[in-house]
Amino acid sequence: MKVTDYFAAELERFNPFLAQQLNQAAIEDSRLKQAVAYSLLAGGKRVRPLLVYATADAINISQNQANHVAAAIEMIHAYSLIHDDLPCMDDDDLRRGRATCHIAFDEATAILAGDALQAMAFEVLSQTPTDAHQIVKMIQIMAKACGLIGMAGGQSLDLEAENKTATLPQLQKIHAAKTGALLTACVDMVCAMSHNGKAADELHQFAEHFGMAFQIVDDILDVTADTETLGKPAGSDEALNKSTYPNLMGLTGAKQAAEAHIHACFEHLNNSNLTTDKLKQLTRFVLNRGH
Repeated sequence: MKVTDYFAAELERFNPFLAQQLNQAAIEDSRLKQAVAYSLLAGGKRVRPLLVYATADAINISQNQANHVAAAIEMIHAYSLIHDDLPCMDDDDLRRGRATCHIAFDEATAILAGDALQAMAFEVLSQTPTDAHQIVKMIQIMAKACGLIGMAGGQSLDLEAENKTATLPQLQKIHAAKTGALLTACVDMVCAMSHNGKAADELHQFAEHFGMAFQIVDDILDVTADTETLGKPAGSDEALNKSTYPNLMGLTGAKQAAEAHIHACFEHLNNSNLTTDKLKQLTRFVLNRGH
């Protein structure tokens, strides 16, 4: 079963909501809006929005509230992909099975599309139908997750580590920021609308392990899957001479590490004393991608 099959109802609600937010942000068409739509509405696995919905389901947060958080986080993710693909970054020409934004449009438009998406994300998040102090908390969480010690900081560390052999702790630090911070924010922002402190702590720890497992599996797929399956160039990490979990731990060791993090995910979900069936299904999907 694909994750999209299990979460079909969420995606049927989410994708139109995402398009609606874009149209509300700019009624008139423009080249920049076309570039934003090209990247934002291109589909993909939608793991981050689904993580938001699954967390909301576990702690009884409304779908309407979850929509705003899911859309905001997907806008941040889309902006990060546009910028990661730029010639000055990873220099990729394929994303989700088609030309990257700077290839389909041009480099300047792609940079501006990423900038616009980041601003839109905070606009959408600020409109979440909840208490003002909860909105402020969510804005703080997302800002930290994509800033100096989050996604942007992690990307910087990743670039610095090219053509070098990173240690395992260094690699974990890079990916906890570059990939893990935004995935953890998906859970933490939803929990900011709840008053269940113990469950929030367990879900936060679940999300940290989820992020590590997700990245390890991504590294595994980069060396085991083909370009058609990935929707982006296979072997791109090796081409950029990046340190990855498979080349530090071996393929078997990387798979074992992913499984250990998945096991920890389930432990924290069980400790939360919540009904977490959807979170468990999403966690299984992450692991199964690497097998």
